[in-house]
Amino acid sequence: MERPLLQSALRELQVFLSARRFWATFGAVVLIFWVTGPYGTGERLATVPRLGFWLVLHAVAWGIAVVAIVAVNTLFRRKVPGLLPRMALGTVVASAPVGLATEAISLMTFGGTLTPERIAESIATGLLLSALFCALTFMTMSSKQTEALAAASPPATAPEDRTEIPLMRRLKPESRGPILHMTVADHYTQVTTSRGRELILLRFSDALAECGDTPGLKVHRSHFVADAHVDRLLRTEGRLAILLRDGQEIPVSRSCAEAVRARWG
Repeated sequence: MERPLLQSALRELQVFLSARRFWATFGAVVLIFWVTGPYGTGERLATVPRLGFWLVLHAVAWGIAVVAIVAVNTLFRRKVPGLLPRMALGTVVASAPVGLATEAISLMTFGGTLTPERIAESIATGLLLSALFCALTFMTMSSKQTEALAAASPPATAPEDRTEIPLMRRLKPESRGPILHMTVADHYTQVTTSRGRELILLRFSDALAECGDTPGLKVHRSHFVADAHVDRLLRTEGRLAILLRDGQEIPVSRSCAEAVRARWG
């Protein structure tokens, strides 16, 4: 993954791992498996070893599933619309590694021989477990988690007359679309639209004057951000920043902080 995508994936993973609901669900599932002792573990393992077995197995399986879901969500958020379809795709991707990992834990605990039939069964079981984890995780996610994972391409807006935005005339036809982000680049201004990114020889102040009624804010002396491109606000080393939907992190100047919180906080 490119660096912005990797940063976005790591932030989404942090959202998962810092959520109390996620850990509460994980603990409840482990407790149910420990008490009920399914798949013969109730007869083959004593109470404490059985707890250790299910704790390790679920930790490994959930870890693989969550990483796969977050990675797929980050890579395909512009290609696959909707959070649930992306989570379902992540479930499919995770099925083989989840199945093989749980089978390895089972073999190390109970012994046995790995055969092609057992591999096929473990992958099928992995798909079932991944689907279960996906469903449980989605149902127990807080609204903050859902918003973080669902951050996708800028939402569709009503068609607008590009001729009303003077800046559009400076862009190549293939780059003309709703303005998402503008930033200073030496004597140029880098303009990011829904259709691409382009450098134009224009002062940043003049670019701001030519962006028409694009809803957004100048958040820093070098950055303008449109409403449609804001993912969420961040605190980075005690200072306010904005996470954009493409994974970039934009600083917010102190003079703009209050306006930014009022608009997007």
